[in-house]
Amino acid sequence: MTDTTPTLDLGPQTALVARLAERVTDEQLADPTPCPRYAVRHLLGHLAGLAVAFRDAGRKDLGVTTDTSPDAAVPDIAPGWRAQLPKVLDELAEAWRDPAAWTGTTRAGGVDLPGEVAGLVVTDELVIHGWDLARATGQSYEPDPAALRTCHAFLTEAAADPGRGGGIFGPVVPVDPSAPLLDRAIGLSGRDPGWTRRR
Repeated sequence: MTDTTPTLDLGPQTALVARLAERVTDEQLADPTPCPRYAVRHLLGHLAGLAVAFRDAGRKDLGVTTDTSPDAAVPDIAPGWRAQLPKVLDELAEAWRDPAAWTGTTRAGGVDLPGEVAGLVVTDELVIHGWDLARATGQSYEPDPAALRTCHAFLTEAAADPGRGGGIFGPVVPVDPSAPLLDRAIGLSGRDPGWTRRR
């Protein structure tokens, strides 16, 4: 753990994502999202899967849940997802409240990485996919400020990496430097902050 990467309570952001998911109607499950391959149901399935994977990564409980690549298949919701998603999001936040989660080495998506990097990755996932879900379902979105700052810093560093290419992020979408921090983070993630459901 470095002095420049303090632990972060993911609870406020996981709670926000859970509230967004709770308000999704059954009629919206087939709607498009800012993730080109995902309808809303797939995005919710991805959120459930990453919550479990990074919960176990934080616990250093490595196995099938941490070894499976997110690209192995298009995710989807499972029966009982409305009860299960908030539960695993709570468990995710609790796992990362332990300072030990941010230290040593862990694994997620089949990739070994330092604990602190895994913490940054899951923060980014929660902030950006929270925005995806809110935009896709017409909900307002104000991410946890600490999580947003962490996400933006992580994406800024990733964007500066000349080897970024076509990795887990798409090409950066230029955003005015004076735009709100969320819009700048969304652009760095490879999304258009102006995306709407009408597109």
